[in-house]
Amino acid sequence: MPEFAYHASHEQFAPSSLLRYLKMAEQAGFTGGMSSDHFHPWSREQGQSGFAWSWLGAALEGTSLSMGVVNAPGQRYHPAIIAQAAATLAEMYPDRFWLAMGSGQALNEKITGDRWPHKSERNARLKECVEIIRALWSGETVNHRGLVTIEEATLYTRPEKPPKIIGAAITAKTAYWAGKWADGLITISQPREKLKSIVQAFWEGGGEGKPMILKVQLSIAQDEEKALQGALREWRVNVFDSQVLTDLSTPEKLEMMAKYVRPEDIREMVRISADPQRHIEWLCADRDMGFDTLVLHNVNREQEFFIEQFGENVLPQLGRSGEGV
Repeated sequence: MPEFAYHASHEQFAPSSLLRYLKMAEQAGFTGGMSSDHFHPWSREQGQSGFAWSWLGAALEGTSLSMGVVNAPGQRYHPAIIAQAAATLAEMYPDRFWLAMGSGQALNEKITGDRWPHKSERNARLKECVEIIRALWSGETVNHRGLVTIEEATLYTRPEKPPKIIGAAITAKTAYWAGKWADGLITISQPREKLKSIVQAFWEGGGEGKPMILKVQLSIAQDEEKALQGALREWRVNVFDSQVLTDLSTPEKLEMMAKYVRPEDIREMVRISADPQRHIEWLCADRDMGFDTLVLHNVNREQEFFIEQFGENVLPQLGRSGEGV
């Protein structure tokens, strides 16, 4: 059975609220959690941007859930710092922490003032970072000069078992590439045929048999209209092509792009329904596609309603226990 994880969206809620929601989710039957890692929210209306790495320690200590985070090393974060942070969490909470890595978004990474590289260069930088992090976890003294630089670095506090490094991909091309080096795949819910192509590309690239995680973007509320309007208000900036989302550098620019997003546009990227049975059908299809972990992100503000509804009406129908990553 897949693991069902609660997504903690630092762009939308204060860290204290997210910790409370995570504890509620554990009581409701969720078996894992995942944290975003943003410096800016997607829009000013979302209005939050807590520091994920401070929060993750509290989340792991305050629950018994497995936890993951999606991170982009190489610009905002030096890979040695991420190696150290992840190793500390994995040493304190064995077999409960996983780390996903992607090439990042200008919205968060460009705050350093450095040039924002082309996607191909960001991918090459990411691969360097992954190799550095794995070398540090293995106890090597690392020297490297390339797209990132590291000198005489040795990581002394290391877990007995290093966390998995999951490759983040939202296109088939990136998924194929991630299959060659990543310990697994994380992607987002998209129209079914596109999602199938991402899974197939990951397998063809070398990922067959590796764990796969799907971040499910959904909106459930007391009625259909409230679910739709909540998704439009909170997640309308996220309907665009990945190139647009990764290259725009401020919430204001994303808001300008999203000004004319229509309900039919948001339905392409967010599963909107007030009916728990409809969500069960969607999630069963995800499970059948081979995803090991389903990270459930209710994109509207109705977090307590979402947790209660899924705990009572959705998770029991899907099976509450499962092996995560």
